[in-house]
Amino acid sequence: MINRRNIRVKVMQTLYAFTTSVETDRPIDPQKTLTQYFNQTRTLLTSLVYFLTEIARYAEKDAYRKSHKYIPTEKDLNVNTKLAGCPLLWEILELEEYKAALKNEKPEQFGDETLIKKIYTQLTATPQYQQYISIQENKIQEDRKIFEFIFNDLMLGNEIFINHMEESFSNWNDDGDMLAQTIAAIIRKPQSAAFRQIITPDKEQFARDLLRTVIEKEEYLLSLITPKLKNWDPERIALLDMIIMKMGVAEFLYFDTIPPKVTINEYIDLAKEYSTAQSGFFVNGILDNIHKELARQGKLKKTDFRKA
Repeated sequence: MINRRNIRVKVMQTLYAFTTSVETDRPIDPQKTLTQYFNQTRTLLTSLVYFLTEIARYAEKDAYRKSHKYIPTEKDLNVNTKLAGCPLLWEILELEEYKAALKNEKPEQFGDETLIKKIYTQLTATPQYQQYISIQENKIQEDRKIFEFIFNDLMLGNEIFINHMEESFSNWNDDGDMLAQTIAAIIRKPQSAAFRQIITPDKEQFARDLLRTVIEKEEYLLSLITPKLKNWDPERIALLDMIIMKMGVAEFLYFDTIPPKVTINEYIDLAKEYSTAQSGFFVNGILDNIHKELARQGKLKKTDFRKA
């Protein structure tokens, strides 16, 4: 579920929050904060699935509302509810993990009934939907196609929906792309959904070890970074850049199955995306320099990750 890139982002954010809290009256517990970031991902995933299923189920509400008009028309009495009753929808709704997630995460608090109705109305006007309801029998491949269309085109392709998610979830920009892939997998195979275990045990261990190592080995990591800064004053370097470099050097030294090239590339990307315009170039230069020095000194004890 949560991949290595997102793990690094969450550890980076935790370290930033921890560092800025140290001098305050209430320093945070970094491991608890990391857990909170993982939980935010679970809440966002649950909310995305909730939004998708509520759009599909809205046909029932639409049919009920129209049939209870004072003088319903024939069209009002014949709203097509195929989507609301399709097997794929109910396979998702009946997942025990999803039921538990609905209870625990309460995604309805982030929902927007008006927006759900608006997207459903847009859906019913599309040729994709008309094609879907024109097929009398239930076909799983057709269910998947219409769910993918709703999610990719009417949700992710909808600026109003994206704005709603950005306003409701501080982690939308961090987790949105990753969870879009997760939703695609759930549509293909609902039983693959993992709401309880949002991160695998081995990846969670990596996250916690990386966080702990950067904090516990901070002085040593800085002793390797500071000499490479040349004319740069360490106190004037962007805090996020320093955190990113410490994470990178920690991976060089203490995570023997991660190839240095992977480490460098990952942290260059994070610096470009989360720090300043020049941070990618700066972080690349420092990490590459330190990597070469550690290799010359024989301090890199890397295992062939393909055999690990």
